[in-house]
Amino acid sequence: MLSHDVAGHGPAVILIHAGIADRRMWDHQFAALAADHRVIRYDWRGYGHSPDPKDDLCHHEDLLALMDDLGVERATLVGCSMGGAYAVEAALAAPSRVSALVLIASGLAGHTWPQEMLAQARERVHGAVPAERLARYRQGGAEVAEGDAAAMARAQVLWQVAGPARRRADLPPQVWERAVTMCEGVFERMWRGPAVAERLLDPPAAGRLGEVRAPTLVINGLADVPGIQQVSDLLSAGIGGARRLDLPDTGHLPPLERPEQVTALITAFLAERAG
Repeated sequence: MLSHDVAGHGPAVILIHAGIADRRMWDHQFAALAADHRVIRYDWRGYGHSPDPKDDLCHHEDLLALMDDLGVERATLVGCSMGGAYAVEAALAAPSRVSALVLIASGLAGHTWPQEMLAQARERVHGAVPAERLARYRQGGAEVAEGDAAAMARAQVLWQVAGPARRRADLPPQVWERAVTMCEGVFERMWRGPAVAERLLDPPAAGRLGEVRAPTLVINGLADVPGIQQVSDLLSAGIGGARRLDLPDTGHLPPLERPEQVTALITAFLAERAG
């Protein structure tokens, strides 16, 4: 079973972390939402304290299997970054099991990232580690040179969590430190662990947003990478009845950077659904 935490009683809410983080990014939401809900947060397979994948990897199937293991028939899924993408996949694969979606700075499975975004990532993030070592790390099962994961994490957090037009000082010190710590762990685990293929929903979610029936809230950070913000455009336009909220001066991890505000938005959305 995936490593997870459960708190509270009531309608189920599942928090799905970003690909540059782990379940600790939800500390504020996990504690606050448990006052009225059964709240579950977990580490993806290959992340945090969850086991490494053994064959191919399918995150939305892992999510639905965790719901089975915990006896959760139906839940609101709250996903950030690629956690949002996997929430959408679950809503398409098993619509009767998803009561609502909250998609925060979300990715979208099957979406093609713009070339300018990929070029910026190569320049601002990938250059933090020598190219020959990075190529070796991407194959998995590598011996990681001291300091490489930390350097990559700092570059990733500056570009994505702060945002391409902001500086390190624009993030509160505790947010910077928590984001870098989580991201460093992601790179260490990814580079040292086994290389596995990820399997997405087929046909991919990017062409099926009109099929999503769950009430949806899209939360976008206006300081996030522009290519990622474009996904919020696609989600809010493509999912019928979706509501969108833009957060000024906010990067790629709003639950960590704006914890009280994001928790309040989720709480209000859940209350409307219950009313």
